[in-house]
Amino acid sequence: MKYKIKHTTTYQYADFVSLCQNQARLTPKTNRAQLCHSSQIQIDPPSSYLKEYTDYFNNRVTVFEITTQHKVLAVTMVSEVELLVPDNIDLKGIDMPWTKARDILAKPDTSELLTVSEFILPSQFTQLETGIRDYALVSFTEKANLIEACKDLMARIFHEFQYDPGFTTISTPLSVVFAQKRGVCQDFAHFALACLRSIGLAGRYVSGYIETLPPEGEEKLEGADATHAWFAIFVPGYGWLDFDPTNDVLPKDQHITLAVGRDFSDVTPLKGVVFGGGSQALDVAVDMIRLG
Repeated sequence: MKYKIKHTTTYQYADFVSLCQNQARLTPKTNRAQLCHSSQIQIDPPSSYLKEYTDYFNNRVTVFEITTQHKVLAVTMVSEVELLVPDNIDLKGIDMPWTKARDILAKPDTSELLTVSEFILPSQFTQLETGIRDYALVSFTEKANLIEACKDLMARIFHEFQYDPGFTTISTPLSVVFAQKRGVCQDFAHFALACLRSIGLAGRYVSGYIETLPPEGEEKLEGADATHAWFAIFVPGYGWLDFDPTNDVLPKDQHITLAVGRDFSDVTPLKGVVFGGGSQALDVAVDMIRLG
C-alpha cells in the first residue's frame, strides 16, 4: 500500500514575529515496515536557513530559520510512503515469557541491548505514579507470554480509558490521566509506556499518522486524517513491535511512523522559539491519500 501524505501546520500570531527558529520531525521513517520514497517541505514565509540532520533516535529533522517579519507561519510536508509487509503479521512464533524478556534486559550484554536499556527508564512524560505497576501486573501475570500480556494491557486501556480530546494538554500529569482514565492518544501511549517501564520492560513512543476512512457512500473530507501516537515494546531476539491502545489494534496498513523516542518530547512534529508574536492560534491538517 502506498500513500501520499500532506501535513500542514499553521500558526497565526496576534503581533508580528521578527525571528523564529524551528525543528520539524515531519519526514516519515524508512524501516522494515515502511519505505519513504520522497518528502518535500514547504515553508511560508520562506526560510532564510534550512538544514537536515538525523537525531539520536535516527529520526530525520529539518531545522529552519525565518528572519522575515510575519504574522502567519505555514509549514507543509508532502511525502510518499509505501507500507511493506506488516511488522506484526506473525506473532505466534514469539513464545517468550515476559519475565524472561525482563531478565535479559536487566543484564544487557550486547550493543543493541545497551541501546535499548534506556527505554526502560522513566522519562519526562512517563514518570512512575502510584498504582501504575499494580495496574501493569494485572496483565503481566507471573507466567504470562510477553506478547499476549501486552495485547491485554492494550485492550484494557482501550476499554477502561475514555478518549476525550478536551480533557488533557501536553502538560497534564500522567497521574491525572490515570486517576480520571481520560485523555487522547499521546496520553494512552505514555501511560502504557509507564506500565511497561515499571516492570522492567523496554517501551518507546511512536508518532505518526493513522488513516481515517469516511462512512460508506460519503466522500473523504480534506484534512480529516490525523496525527497519532502509539507505543512499541522491545522483544529480545526480534525487535520492536507496535501496539495502538487508542484503537486496540496492532498497527498494519493504516499506520505510518514519523518518529520514535522515549516520549513525546523526543518526537514533537514542530517546535521552536519565536521573538514577538504575542498570542497564537494553531491549526494542524493531515491528508492521507491512497495511491494503490
